[in-house]
Amino acid sequence: MEQNKPTMAKVKIEVRPVNVGINYAMEELRREYAQIKGIYEAAIREINARLQTLDSEFSFKYMHNPIHHMESRVKSLGSIVRKLHSLGYPISISCAKKTLHDIAGVRVVCRYVDDIYRIADLLLAQDDISLILEKNYIKNPKPNGYRSLHIVVDVPVYVSQGKLFIPVEIQIRTVAMDFWATLEHGIRYKAPAEVPPSIVDELRACADVITETDYKMQEIFKALQKVNDKADETPESIMEAEEDGKGRK
Repeated sequence: MEQNKPTMAKVKIEVRPVNVGINYAMEELRREYAQIKGIYEAAIREINARLQTLDSEFSFKYMHNPIHHMESRVKSLGSIVRKLHSLGYPISISCAKKTLHDIAGVRVVCRYVDDIYRIADLLLAQDDISLILEKNYIKNPKPNGYRSLHIVVDVPVYVSQGKLFIPVEIQIRTVAMDFWATLEHGIRYKAPAEVPPSIVDELRACADVITETDYKMQEIFKALQKVNDKADETPESIMEAEEDGKGRK
């Protein structure tokens, strides 16, 4: 009698192919981003150098540094992809270069409101800097109370192939405006998806109080400047200046 052999169940193994297209597209994005990042960093260095020169000149001529400090960054690849997606644009570096003006960003924090316009005007007066876009959130604050002057400029960058004009977004604000914006961003980041209207009203009220203080501090600074100017015009000061001049000869 033949013994029945046990039957083995057939197991169907499904092999799913890796989506090579997506992986290749991401690698291509990373490669292209690495290529342009250095150029945008060079544009930031160019802007920083010009702003530092203006600040140093003011310090020498007027005994006043209009710039308190500066910060800069090149937008990360992830941020570029998210912004293109939110705007409904194709996800590509070429599209980002054409449509995004804030890949390179510089934040200039000034001491007083007048310094903001002084720095912007002096930078834009340079013959190889072109203004692309301006948004004045000081004269027209955002609904939440945000204030700053935003300008986008084309700055020349010299590479081996020649001269390129690269857009750089420059945000210019006072120390007080920066204080409010930094804290407001932190509050919103930790808040629920939608901030309650009462909190929005409180933040806007704080921005108004800080703005009033900003202008008061500027008036105090101007008043002290006038006092110092009058002191420099006294006979004693003039004689001291003359003596200093003789000593240098």
